[in-house]
Amino acid sequence: MSAIAIGQHGRPRVDGVTRSLEKASLFFVVLAVLYGIWEGYRWLGIHFGWTHPFAVNDTTMPHIHDMVNALFQPTRAGGPLLVGILWRASLFTAKEAALGFAMGAVGGFALGTLLAHSRVLQRGFLPYVVASQTVPILAIAPMVVVWLASLHVTAWISVAVIAAYLTFFPVAINTLRGLHSADRRALELMRSYAASTWTILWKLRFPASLPYLFAALKVSATASIVGAIVGELPSGIAGGLGGAILNFAQYYTFAPQNLWATNIVAAALGITFFLVVLGAERIVVRRAPENLA
Repeated sequence: MSAIAIGQHGRPRVDGVTRSLEKASLFFVVLAVLYGIWEGYRWLGIHFGWTHPFAVNDTTMPHIHDMVNALFQPTRAGGPLLVGILWRASLFTAKEAALGFAMGAVGGFALGTLLAHSRVLQRGFLPYVVASQTVPILAIAPMVVVWLASLHVTAWISVAVIAAYLTFFPVAINTLRGLHSADRRALELMRSYAASTWTILWKLRFPASLPYLFAALKVSATASIVGAIVGELPSGIAGGLGGAILNFAQYYTFAPQNLWATNIVAAALGITFFLVVLGAERIVVRRAPENLA
């Protein structure tokens, strides 16, 4: 009996370790494939002199190992390493993106909940919510910075507002869809027991919306990084990744690997935000009432 119990308790751990190793192996395999595609296309383009859709050379497509090596080289003689500069810049951008993500997620959830409980508001406001995303963020960002600066709002908070602009839409739409996905039989049962709207929302509709909500949050997590980087450009903030991208773009002809290295760090920051939301999803959804029964 004890051996069986030990086996039953030990097998999930073994399966978990096996799945983790498989995911890690798949990650490195995909990374190797992408490396091979980049370097292979680069070699073919230089060897055959390809000029379409762009000229392939050391400037347009530097070696990936040169990009990685640039992280551990100083940007100027006697200066700090590039990885140190980008580390501080990524922390600053992460602060802006995290605040924008939080504001956009809360605002999007509140808006989606409001629209889910009123057909009139849904028909009246939903087209404008959709239309708000058709305006380019590059056109919105300068106006937001100027408006908030007139109210003496700190520049990095203005950037967070721009990040929230890109965050709220997926959350609002998926919240609306998720709240409407609740089982109608369970909804009728709760209404037959005279459950309040608030009780129905938190006991039935909200748990049913969690898969939709976290799908939106994973999209919004990476979008908040994009919003923060774009928002840093008109705000004049030089301490974030947006300022670093703008700075290294000026010297792209002489050191293209620095700009590509900055892009890699920005991508890594977006992946980090995504993984944080993914971890929260596994914890919250696993503990949802329907999964504990």
